[in-house]
Amino acid sequence: MAIFSIPNVRFAGIASAVPKKEVSNLDYKWVSTKDREMLVKTVGVENRRVAEPGTATSDLCVAAADKLIQELGWNRNEIELLIFISQSRDYIIPSTSGIIQDRLGLPHSCVAYDIGLGCSGWVYGVSAMASMMYASKIKKGLLLVGDISTLTASYRDKSTYPLFGDAATATAFELDENASPIHFNLESDGSGYDAIIIPDGGMRNFISKKSFDYKKHGEGIYRNRLQIALNGIEVFNFALREVTPNMKRLLQELSKSTADFDYFVFHQANLLMNETIRKMMKLEKEKVPYTIRKFGNTSSASIPLTITTQLKDSISNGKARLFTCGFGVGLSWGSVAIEADHIVCPDLIEY
Repeated sequence: MAIFSIPNVRFAGIASAVPKKEVSNLDYKWVSTKDREMLVKTVGVENRRVAEPGTATSDLCVAAADKLIQELGWNRNEIELLIFISQSRDYIIPSTSGIIQDRLGLPHSCVAYDIGLGCSGWVYGVSAMASMMYASKIKKGLLLVGDISTLTASYRDKSTYPLFGDAATATAFELDENASPIHFNLESDGSGYDAIIIPDGGMRNFISKKSFDYKKHGEGIYRNRLQIALNGIEVFNFALREVTPNMKRLLQELSKSTADFDYFVFHQANLLMNETIRKMMKLEKEKVPYTIRKFGNTSSASIPLTITTQLKDSISNGKARLFTCGFGVGLSWGSVAIEADHIVCPDLIEY
């Protein structure tokens, strides 16, 4: 059980970027009008932002980071750490973090590396940033997370295509001896690795002619082996089995209750799943903000995107006690309890 706390690191700012192109699931012609309406009602995704072909996650990350650095008034030469977390990196080789470091004009002394995570990426990323900054006394760092998920979903797969949206975020951190500790509970279960997977295109299964062959996997579900496959029932059961105990264990470790936090920000998986978790935690609706209806499931970007678009006034103008939880592909999940204190939060960037 990886429960731990990191002191002396504060959140300085968070910025989010999404593609300009917006699509509505009410226009999704692969399923009937009745099915579209039911999909929006249960899954909760009405609109999504979709990147144009050729737009990479790094493009959205650079847009968010550039704006955030400007509003923070940071000297780029003082940024010593950059972590990029995504499942849709620019290339297999090289790492995307180095490309972003160069595009942002950061110094060669800046540590830059990639982490390959999805739905839990922001939570795990905060732990990596805070741990390294505290241990090394790095004074300024950037955590960039996001995904272009829509380009790997099959239009003829009703279990995935209407679910995902594209987004990326930048979170800035500063070393500060007066900062409140950040608290974590991180877990994983690799036995469920195939619950959310793109089977071909990596080192295990090279791309072949068969990779492009479409196969039927259920009613209204056709995809090839280069497109994302989602076992909805398995993921749903995993979330209900693991997420609530994870959050409760961290609350217990901190000797806190849900009443001690202003907001609970979940990964925007789907409305039915998240509402079930909210009810299991006995949380008031007002404490659980959503962005899934407007942006869809945006993978690792969903938690910071929700914070910046739904809680901007609270985190910018005062203090807010946040409890966040990411869960999904991996299987990987975790919670982080933070105090947001006058965080710089630019308006949503449309790229």
